[in-house]
Amino acid sequence: MKGSIVASANSTAPSSPTITSKGNSKGNSNGNSNGDHPGATLRNHDTLLPPPAAPPSLAHALRSLHDFNGGSRPSTGPPSLTYDSPYSRSMPSTAPGSPRIPPLRQNSGSHTPRVRPHATTLNIPGMTRSKVSPDGRIPDRDVASKLVIIMVGLPARGKSYITKKLQRYLSWQQHNAQVFNVGNRRRIAAGIVGSTNGAVSTPTSAPGIDAPTRAATILLNGPSAPHIVVQDEPTTLDLNSSLGSPRPLEKIDQSASFFDPKNESAAKLREQVALETLDELLDYLLHRGGAVGILDATNSNLHRRQLLVEHIRKREPKLGILFIESICTDANLLEANMRLKLSGPDYKDKDPVKSLEDFKKRVEAYESAYESLGKWEEENDLQYIQMIDVGRKVIHHRLKGFLSGGIASYLTTFNLSPRQIWITRHGQSMDNQLQKLGGDSELTERGHYYGQALYNFITQKRKEWLIDQKNKIAQSSFPPMPGDHTPPYPELNQELDDKNFCVWTSMLKRSIETAEYFDADDDYDVKAWEMLNELNAGTFEGMTYEEIAQKYPEEYNKRSRGKLQYIYPGVGGEGYLQVISRLRDMVREIERITDHVLIISHRSVCRVLMAYFMDLTRDDIADLDVPLGILYAIEPKPYGIEFHAYRYNEAQGWFDELPNYKPQRTVDRNS
Repeated sequence: MKGSIVASANSTAPSSPTITSKGNSKGNSNGNSNGDHPGATLRNHDTLLPPPAAPPSLAHALRSLHDFNGGSRPSTGPPSLTYDSPYSRSMPSTAPGSPRIPPLRQNSGSHTPRVRPHATTLNIPGMTRSKVSPDGRIPDRDVASKLVIIMVGLPARGKSYITKKLQRYLSWQQHNAQVFNVGNRRRIAAGIVGSTNGAVSTPTSAPGIDAPTRAATILLNGPSAPHIVVQDEPTTLDLNSSLGSPRPLEKIDQSASFFDPKNESAAKLREQVALETLDELLDYLLHRGGAVGILDATNSNLHRRQLLVEHIRKREPKLGILFIESICTDANLLEANMRLKLSGPDYKDKDPVKSLEDFKKRVEAYESAYESLGKWEEENDLQYIQMIDVGRKVIHHRLKGFLSGGIASYLTTFNLSPRQIWITRHGQSMDNQLQKLGGDSELTERGHYYGQALYNFITQKRKEWLIDQKNKIAQSSFPPMPGDHTPPYPELNQELDDKNFCVWTSMLKRSIETAEYFDADDDYDVKAWEMLNELNAGTFEGMTYEEIAQKYPEEYNKRSRGKLQYIYPGVGGEGYLQVISRLRDMVREIERITDHVLIISHRSVCRVLMAYFMDLTRDDIADLDVPLGILYAIEPKPYGIEFHAYRYNEAQGWFDELPNYKPQRTVDRNS
């Protein structure tokens, strides 16, 4: 090595500045004889000098290079050095590169198997992904992320109402959740209700089923459930199992005396029923892919709750446990709940006055031994939520994990105020005519007429609803009179005339223009929301499904095989799981407000919102038939929802009700 170190001619690295000794102008493009162009490293006679801010390791490397050259440089010829980088002095090597060794799965902590529970961080379907959970749902191995919810509260405190809403919300968020009702199992064990193949059959649409039974069924199962389903229910219950001889099922008296804490045989039956129901819940979580199991029962004393916790810990100590206590102090709320109980299976076909008297005695029996959540749960580091008057006040202790936090936030949105929720798509747009996806086109003339008819119809229905509510209030009585089956709204402290009517649109032109007549009327509050925008089709925005099928057949078939999990390719592309995630706060706001609301949005958004209110399964969300011109009305009730559907009559400029409307799957492949 004499005079210079030159980079290999075959190098593809970007050229570096030429580094010369002091006094040499060769390689200096600006003619500076000092060779001090930016980035150059000066050579002071025969001594290599590092850059001004060079680290000690670089200085040491330069000294080593100087020693390698003999400590001095021959005087023959001006030295000239060229490097790949002023910070790199390595010689080019002709040795083959080292082979890449892929990582091997291992336990970095030690050679012993992992025994600690897995991380219980966020698991959001469609928004998170891992090796054990490609779809973002809670994986079966992460039992610490799963949750047992144990309800606590006296009868007629709205526990079943809370559990059904909670199960519906969690399932809509794509978490496998199920309610396990101890009362249903108790009635079977006591011979009150018959069973066929392990299920209690009470069809809401069957001939001869009266309104009280339908109301009670809706309370326990939601409006879309065809019957009360209790899986694997026992047809017999042996209180003397130690004798090894099951006894035949006998009808047991279910009056207030059955719930007296001093009634030891009845207490033993209730305890055994509770544990069997809990075992069914645990099987669901541990062996059948469940994420959340809700035990719906009173669990009103410390002994019962200790028994449940010990039973859970014995089966799987890492499972999360959350107590939710429903406390009611509002007289109107209790009145509505008690009237609903009189319509339930325990008091069916019985005198309402005597039934009410017996029910109050039952509540007194529970109250005599009732112990609220508090000291014991806190001393044992158990998480709990206390919900007072169905959401007016919420207290929580030691919440752990994203599920518990999300549940607490959702419970704060509950209200029982009478109101209406309307959902519809926008009027016909230019792109609708061309069957193009997405875009931001304006309405056609027919679309503008739809907006006008929508305004006229909603305004009329708003007036009719107000008259109907005032008549119901004037005619309501307690105990119920013959023919009066519907429980009253417990929350009527707001004047019905003062209710606002909100109109929410997306930020796309076709949605905003559909609300133009509402926006011109000061009686309506119109607001545009970006979260109500249509699902973004990414690269396929502005294309038709036929064009996608021709140009991108693999993507078209991939979407056809699983629309719920499918995500459109390209920048901004979304799928239905992403729409569900961005509508989470919207649903909470709909639940929170006490005013009427009309939502004018798009097909994917309407599908997702309807799936929440109608408690549809994940297999139905992406295929729900939501054509243009259909208007849905949802009226929350103390026992569920009342649902109506209307079709736009273009010739009349009005809407016709669709009697007995049921959600159905679309047959249009371009949807």
